[in-house]
Amino acid sequence: MDGPSGINGTNSTLSIGELAARARTTVKTVRFYSDRGLLPEVSRSGGGHRRYGPEAPERLRTIRALRSLGVPVAEIGRVLESGDTLEGVVARRLADLGSELAALRWREAALRAVRDGDPAHLAERLELIGAVGVPPSTAALAHYWRRVLPVRLSARLRGAVTEAAVPEPPADPAPEQVLAFARIHALATAATDHCLVSHRPATAAHPDLLYDGLHEAYLLVAATLRTDRAPGPGEALDCYVAAHARDAGTRDSPAFRRALTVRLAAADHPVMARYWHLAARLTPGPTLGGADGWLRTALEASVAAA
Repeated sequence: MDGPSGINGTNSTLSIGELAARARTTVKTVRFYSDRGLLPEVSRSGGGHRRYGPEAPERLRTIRALRSLGVPVAEIGRVLESGDTLEGVVARRLADLGSELAALRWREAALRAVRDGDPAHLAERLELIGAVGVPPSTAALAHYWRRVLPVRLSARLRGAVTEAAVPEPPADPAPEQVLAFARIHALATAATDHCLVSHRPATAAHPDLLYDGLHEAYLLVAATLRTDRAPGPGEALDCYVAAHARDAGTRDSPAFRRALTVRLAAADHPVMARYWHLAARLTPGPTLGGADGWLRTALEASVAAA
């Protein structure tokens, strides 16, 4: 039976040693959490020793359980004192852990990409991959597209095109995907000021009309790309040509298709071709560049047939 200072005695408080024993931990641990305000004292003994209430053992077990899951001390304090829920803390910790694991997977794939490359180009590859942060950011790619798209394009379409054109880094990348992302990042960083977009003329008279029509054409051709059907005539091509015709203030015709083929070929740029080649390695589905390439091949075939 506990003495006068025990929980069954006249004084229901616990000494620091008693609390440590009940929670099956050390006095040092109790003192650590007490000093940080997670285990408030209810009183001090005549000799100045800390006394804790009867609820302290359960509170200490909760603290230790959360710490074992990696929950920061500050967050534990919010749970115990500020009404934050355990569910909320666990959800945030899961999200943080997911980010940490994604960063570790990216670093592992990056190291493998450096290790497995040609030893003669190891330093170059290391510099290329090292320029990409962890977690990798797509900010440079988004900036590239903001500079490339027509100035008068609406914010709605600018955002939609950028979202569709910027490949997200894979959550669990292969080494070659890390390298592809590093290369497309370097390409976008270096080429922002002087590249053209292959799926539009260098200048668009009515950019919203053009891009709305192109967006519709790309949606139509996306399903076709998944079936590996060869480029050819159909609704997607007609929509694509009609978008360019509206922008030019004319109608679809054999003569316009011939002129459009020449104009699009003149607007080609190797930087953009390289961009879509790399983006295809990072995107599981069809890219905008893949859709545009299919439609342009279909256009060339229709001109040749005419």
